[in-house]
Formats: sequence, structure tokens, C-alpha cells
Amino acid sequence: MHLLGIDIGTSSIKASVVDASSGSILASAQYPDNESAIIAPQAGWAEQDPSAWWSDAQQAILRLQHSLNLEEVSAIGIAYQMHGLVVVDKDQQVLRNSIIWCDSRAVALGDAAFDALGHEHSLQHLLNSPGNFTASKLAWVKNNEPELYAKIYKVMLPGDFIAMKLTGNISTSIQALSEGVFWDFQKDELSKELMEYYALSSDLIPEIKPLFSEHGQLKADVAALLGLKAGIPVAYKSGDQPNNALSLNVLQPGEVAATAGTSGVIYGISDALTYDQQSRVNTFAHVTYTPENKHTGVLLCINGTGSMYRWAKHNFAAELSYGELNALAAQAPIGSRGLLSLPFGNGAERMLNNTYTGARLQGIDLNVHTKADIFRAVQEGIAFAFRYGLDIMRENGMQPKVIRAGRANLFLSDLFAQTFVDVTGIPVELYDNDGSVGAALGAGIGSGIFGDPSEAFINQKQIKYLEPINSAAYEPIYGNWKQLLTQALANP
Repeated sequence: MHLLGIDIGTSSIKASVVDASSGSILASAQYPDNESAIIAPQAGWAEQDPSAWWSDAQQAILRLQHSLNLEEVSAIGIAYQMHGLVVVDKDQQVLRNSIIWCDSRAVALGDAAFDALGHEHSLQHLLNSPGNFTASKLAWVKNNEPELYAKIYKVMLPGDFIAMKLTGNISTSIQALSEGVFWDFQKDELSKELMEYYALSSDLIPEIKPLFSEHGQLKADVAALLGLKAGIPVAYKSGDQPNNALSLNVLQPGEVAATAGTSGVIYGISDALTYDQQSRVNTFAHVTYTPENKHTGVLLCINGTGSMYRWAKHNFAAELSYGELNALAAQAPIGSRGLLSLPFGNGAERMLNNTYTGARLQGIDLNVHTKADIFRAVQEGIAFAFRYGLDIMRENGMQPKVIRAGRANLFLSDLFAQTFVDVTGIPVELYDNDGSVGAALGAGIGSGIFGDPSEAFINQKQIKYLEPINSAAYEPIYGNWKQLLTQALANP
């Protein structure tokens, strides 16, 4: 029995087919080959066209046909970039580009809502400041594009949109609404106070279904186009970070996952409705959350990790592959001969109290530094940003003993993986999986092919275990980096 997982990423769409009985990956494909663009109409804004996601998802699935018969797929799961806003009319036509996760335009609106609703009320009920999350983005559309707002039939997260294109049905989940900061965790319902403050109609919210459940059946015309079997269920939809945790079997309180793609994330599971007083790290409903079993995910997000590395590649060594870039970076010494990097140039950073400092390379010596130093400094700066955020999580009671990560994106770099471990002081277990595989396994859980989540991971094997080696060497360098960040925050 085969399961199809689709991962709607910021830079590309990936699709994988997994054999449910063995857990093995039968085929994977990605589209486009080059990284998708982020549309930035103004500084601090970030948009993408949902229709392009759908087109790219189709192309990724069609590429799988070269490897196997897709008619053997029994269920579909979707993972997607979190916090994006998609709006459609009654004919299910997209009304505007999606305002995506790293867009900063709604920060001031969210801050005003935080003050008006009361900080304690917001944190206790929403577990977050409204910030620049999906609800605040919708309020921005209402305030700035009233004619368009009047045409909105339903509001969706990116995964809800792809499920709609596959099935014709529009639904959402508690988990999706929580990541949009629409959900009242104390009352386990849509937040009346937030909706009333922003003057948003609850009619815009789709039908709420359990995350692991049937969200619709594959339409016959879409099935014929993609070589799939009509009527199979879309049985799972999750934001990329909870889904990454699922893919790593991070389901129980105290377990922690990490990823370092376009953004960098540490995501820890709690069995309490915890929150950070400054909303620098955020708490959302985990994939296993139910009103009876309140598992939450405490999420640290750094917007500018892989995006910083991509920027450096394109501007300093576009001719090199990422593998060659990683090998080059490894030639530089620890500390990059005094060169420091702040990877914060991709929108307002929540862990920095929604401050936008821009990215920085500090201390360039024209007689000393080479490309190797630049690329090592960028990887070290990203690891330092993880450490800074992890210390915030520790302040809030998260004390990870080990972190699990997929061997993907920046964790493909042996240098980065070891630097991450050395700088944070926490061992890392690496696994051979990714978001599309997690989505496929989620589909197996949601469709009942697996009796419970644990069955999906019986065959999962660790491929590498990393322990700290050079933590003492990095500590003074991290102190210098932290001083640079303090200066940047004082003069953003």
C-alpha cells in the first residue's frame, strides 16, 4: 500500500511516495529545479502565487510517474509553509497572492491587537501575541484592500488550499487555526475576542476537521491528470514544522526536532499550554493535539537561515553547488578568522521581538578573508542564531537532551551539523527523511492504514549521531556574535 506526501515549501514543492508496510521511500521528485521566487512589492513584504504552488505540485507528482504506478497510492498527505494567508471567492478562485510566513506588513496591527486584547489574555488564550500571523494578515487585507476583502468566501492556510485543489472541498483544523493565531486554547474554539477586535466574520473560517481525518476525496479530473486513483482521501494536512516533528517521530512531551531550510526552526513538544511572555518563541497545537490531549509545539523560528546561505551563494559563488560550497567553508578555521554573520535579513524576527535588523557580515579584512571564511561565517552565524533562540526556549522550561533532525538542507553540511551541536551543546540524531515523507506517513495515520502514530515509525532508523566536540572553542566567539547582535538591535 502506497502513500503520497506533498510538501509545499517556500523554495520548491516536493512529492514522495512511501511504502506503508516497510516505510521505504519508493520515489521522490521536486519542482521547480531552481528555487521559487518570493515576490516583495515593498521592503519587508513577502508574497507567492498560490496558483504557482498548485502548478508546481502537479509537476512534482507527474515526475513520480517515471518511477512507479501512482494508481497504487491509497491516501494523500500535505505539509506546507506555515502562517500564509490564502483567500478565495465562492468559485474557489484565488483573489490575491498569498501573504506568506516571512511577510512583516502586519506587525504593527498585531502589536496593537496585543495591547488592546491585553497581554495576559492573549498569551493565556492564544498562547501568542497576534503578531504578524495569519489573522493579522487578514486584518491587513480588510483594512487596506476592502473591495477585495468583500469578495472573500473562505480564508485558508497554504495546505488547505492545495487540499481544495485536489478535492474541491474546503476545510481546516485546530492546528491550522492555532498557527494562524485564530484559536482560543482555553475555550477550545475560534477566538471571539480576536475576531471581534479585528471585525472579521467567522463565516470566513472553513469547516474544522480533525487533522488526521478525511479532508475530501480526490476529484476524478485531477486523478486522471496526475495518474492517481479517483476517490482516494486527502487524510492529513499540517504546517511544515509540526510535520517535520512528526516525520522524526517527535510526538511526546520533551522530544525536540530541528530543521534548517529557508528558515531555521527548533520545535519542542509540551503537554502544557505554555507561552513566552514576550512571544519570542511561539506555541501552537501539535499534530497530536486534541481537547482531551493538549499536546503543543513550542516553536523557535529564525527567518533568515537557508535564505542567508542562498544569498551568499548567489552573490559570491553562484557557479558552485551547495556541496562544493560546504566543502569550501570547511577549509576555514573555527571562528572564520574573526568574520561574524547575522542571518536576519528575511523579515522581522519574532525571537528578536519582531525587530528587523537586516543581515550583516561584520569584520571583513580585505587582506585576510576569503570565500571560505565568508561561507563558514554564514554557517556559524546561523548556528549562533539557533543557540540564541534555544536559550530563550530554555528560559521557558524547554530543556532538550537530544535534538532530532532530517539530513536535509543545511544539515547536509557536515560542517554545519557539527557546528550546530558544538554551539548549542546538545547532541543531534540525524534521520533520512523530509517533509514530503512525513506528509505521506501522516496520510497513513489519517486514513487508518496505521492504527496509531507509533506504527508509522517502526522501521525508522537513525543514520548519524553527533556529540559536542568544540563547544569550548565556540563559546567566546558566540559572545562576540551576541555583542554584535546587541549593537544591531540598538541600531536596526
